[in-house]
This record gives sequence, structure tokens and C-alpha cells, in this order.
Amino acid sequence: MSPATPSHSIDADAAVWLARLHGAQEEAVRPALDAWLAADPAHAEAFERANETWAILPRAARYGQEELYPPAPVARRRMWYPAALAACLAVVVGFGALWWSLADAGAYATAPGEQKVATLADGSRIALNTDTQVDVLFNAEQRQIELDRGEAMFEVAHDAERPFVVVAGDTRIQALGTVFTVRRTRDDVVVTLIKGKVAVSHDRPRTGGAAEAPLVLRPGEKLTEPLHGPRRIEPESVEVATAWRRGQTVFSETPLGEAVTELNRYGGPPIIVDDPRVAALPVSGVFATNAPDFAEAAATLHGLRIEKEGDTLHITR
Repeated sequence: MSPATPSHSIDADAAVWLARLHGAQEEAVRPALDAWLAADPAHAEAFERANETWAILPRAARYGQEELYPPAPVARRRMWYPAALAACLAVVVGFGALWWSLADAGAYATAPGEQKVATLADGSRIALNTDTQVDVLFNAEQRQIELDRGEAMFEVAHDAERPFVVVAGDTRIQALGTVFTVRRTRDDVVVTLIKGKVAVSHDRPRTGGAAEAPLVLRPGEKLTEPLHGPRRIEPESVEVATAWRRGQTVFSETPLGEAVTELNRYGGPPIIVDDPRVAALPVSGVFATNAPDFAEAAATLHGLRIEKEGDTLHITR
């Protein structure tokens, strides 16, 4: 690699080349792409990283969209598709360091505001969201992932001989050839199915009675398993479920207090809402997970004030 060419610039170029390759002029683009790849070994490495990102991000979203929504006209898709792909890849390249690894076992973690991607020895991929830790425990009989905290997206390689199981507390999610996300907090476990099929069960009865039969989710369903209280299933769009992979979060009439809690997961200046009445005000929109102006936008929306205390922002009346 030339000393004058930083690696993040090459990564950005690779994202653009990949977007062009998946556009309407694939054959015309390929000779120029081959020349670019041959010009520097670093180009080929960057292009491989971009392909890994494509494998776990846009492809998974595309699978879900095909199952949940009718296809758009081809001509219309071609107009926005390369630009959208380049934008998605650019967000991933710029959002933080990505981790490209091959592993059978180990503990992997992200810091607040960080995302990483791991490719396992069986071909499965795991994308870790902010402040997340997982333990990979593979053996000859089973592929098991323990989600200690945070949120992760799983793209599971099919292996009929070894079930793929994600354990989050007492909740067990078993999958075959599936794309899904799991989020674990102190209060609940949330499972969202993007593609395929998962069966959700428990190591011990939740109500102290007889064991419950595994609950099978369909694509586009989100299962919330509270620590206390009944489970619930709700529809969830692919765009919302995978927004964090694009460095975004989506709110729809979300109480301000919940929105603030979500954004605080990603680091940055802490935001606090002390007044319960202010915390109950609704917020809607798409925001960058590292957006420094969310507090100002929320305050402007509802005629509120922002008070600074050191690095902390207080939203008040």
C-alpha cells in the first residue's frame, strides 16, 4: 500500500467498487475492478472486507424484504440500489473498527459505540452491536453461543449434524440456516427473526409450572421475553431490526425516556431526562446512533430546554 493512501480511504473505495459491481452495469465494471484489484494487494484485502460486510448486512436485509414485502419494479431498484449499498458500506467502514476473525471458541466483546463482525470456522457470522459480549462454544455435537450482554445478529451456516443454539440467560434460541438478532438486557431478552426459522425455549419453566413447548417464530416477528411477566410477539420490519448495522436507530412514537436509554448505549455525552412527564413524550424518526444532536432535536420538537452539567445533557421543561 502506498504510504500516502490511508487504509480507511481504500476501504471506502472498495465499498464503492462493490456497489458498482452489484449495479446494473456489472459486466462493464468488472474489467476496471480487476485492474484496481491488481494495482495493489491492499486493494484486494479491502475488497474482501467489503464483501464480508455485504454478506452479513445487505444480503440479510434483502432476504427479509423478499419475504415480507412485494418486490419493487426492477428499473426502480436499479436506480437506488448501488447508492444504497455504497451508503450502507460507508457507514460500516466509518462507524468503527470491524473485526474479521476465524474462530471456534472464545469470548468476543465490543465497547460502547463499537461494532465488530466475526466469521466462525463453520461459516456462520456474528455481528456484535455496542457494549456486547458473546462466548463461542463449539464442539462435535453442538454449536453454542452464549450472549452475556448486549445485542448480536447471527447469520447461521447450515449444519444438520450440529444444531446452532444461542443462549441468553434462561432463553435458548435454536436455528438452522437462519438470520436473526438477539438482544439481552437486565429486564428482558428480545429475539427478532429476519429469515428462516428459530425455536425459542427455556432451560426451566418461566412460571414455576410445566415446561413450555418451544415457540417457533416466523420472519418479521419479534419476541420479547421479560424477566417478569408474559412473553409477547409483535411484527418488526427488517429495516428497524437491522438499523444498528447501518449506524442508525429508529423510533416510532417512542417515549423520550426509552429513546434516550437506547442512544446512551452507544456512548457519547450522556443524556438524562429527570421529569417523568418529559420522559413520556413521544419521539419519532431515524437517528444516527452516534448523533450528538439528538437531545437538541428532541428539545426543539417538544419546546424543551437542554441544561449541560459537565459532559451530561439534561432535557427539561
